[in-house]
Amino acid sequence: MGFILRKTSKQTRKLKTLLRLAVSRIAVARRPRLARKSIATSDVSQLLALGHLDRAIHRVEQVIQEGNMLEAFEMIELYCKRLTEKAAQLDKPSECVQEIREAAAGLIFAAGWCGDLPELPLVRTILTEKFGNDFASTAKDGTGIVDPMLVWKLSSDATNMELKEKVTKEIAAENIILVDFSKLTEVIDDTATYHQDLDLDTPW
Repeated sequence: MGFILRKTSKQTRKLKTLLRLAVSRIAVARRPRLARKSIATSDVSQLLALGHLDRAIHRVEQVIQEGNMLEAFEMIELYCKRLTEKAAQLDKPSECVQEIREAAAGLIFAAGWCGDLPELPLVRTILTEKFGNDFASTAKDGTGIVDPMLVWKLSSDATNMELKEKVTKEIAAENIILVDFSKLTEVIDDTATYHQDLDLDTPW
């Protein structure tokens, strides 16, 4: 029989089951995140309309967090489906094409960041056994063939002021709200002062 037609191992069958469960769980986990993103976006829009730029900038953090995770879910779902469809190839990891190795690396990395998907740590264990510790170690670090976009979506800092300004401006533009972003410097200064005060506090 040809390579593609041969039966998969017991370990690979278990992996396929876990991948299908992960895809089903993504469908469930996506809904509350969509709702939270929608509410946070609406809040930012209202705050901007009322002239509360400082509060809008703070609230936009959740818009970024939920949006990043939703986009990461899309990539993870694609990887799960790709490995499920090509499962037979996983019994010979050294012969896997680049897209399969990229999917495996992506899921290994995502396992450390997605608490919503408890199947991923189990997927990571199986993929580590198949592809080896060196491959897994590189993937966990988000390097090698892990898609940089997935790394950014899962590990980016939602408090980054440049990113918050960008997303806030996008929300303002989408809702045709005129905002004086020259005041943003004041907001940044106030935020920096606030964090400095926290650093100076003596912990109990």
